[in-house]
Amino acid sequence: MKYLLIKSIVVVSAIMMLFSCENPIAEVQEIAKVDTLPSVSAFNIEYLRTTDGQKQVILSSPQMDRYTDKKNPYSEFPKGFEIIFYDSLGNKTSYIKANYGIDYKNRRFMVARNDVVVKNLETEEQLNTENLFWDRKKKIIYTSSFVKITSPDEVIFGDSLWATEDFSKRRIHSIKDSYFDVEEDSIQ
Repeated sequence: MKYLLIKSIVVVSAIMMLFSCENPIAEVQEIAKVDTLPSVSAFNIEYLRTTDGQKQVILSSPQMDRYTDKKNPYSEFPKGFEIIFYDSLGNKTSYIKANYGIDYKNRRFMVARNDVVVKNLETEEQLNTENLFWDRKKKIIYTSSFVKITSPDEVIFGDSLWATEDFSKRRIHSIKDSYFDVEEDSIQ
């Protein structure tokens, strides 16, 4: 009788342990879904794009993860990126860098986040913000985040920005205090 009771307790315990464990297969399948894992990961990349042998763009990043979803392929830069643009003579004209980025290939749309800096080296203007959207189809950049635009003679602060990608036309919304550099010779 005592032996039968111990055997029953062992069998019941084993059955309880078997059914009390969750089946991790659903979790494993969720983690291993194709759309959650990059198809390619590359580290310390430098991508050079040329046209007719002329350097146009250099993209560098500590890490790039490419996702090849057929409907919406994209590349993610979880550790930041920098893109340098060149003119037809091979001179640097501008750059953009951020601590995070995502580029949607088919939509030709990029999102940059966290300490975003855009600089036009020809005009010496610099844009600082925390979020920036770049629509390459429409050739515009915009943000609804706080912006700071620094040029050689002024600093402008605003609550949002819309601009052409070359920064030749722009709208800054809710401009805050601006600072202008006044030369001493111009004061009379």
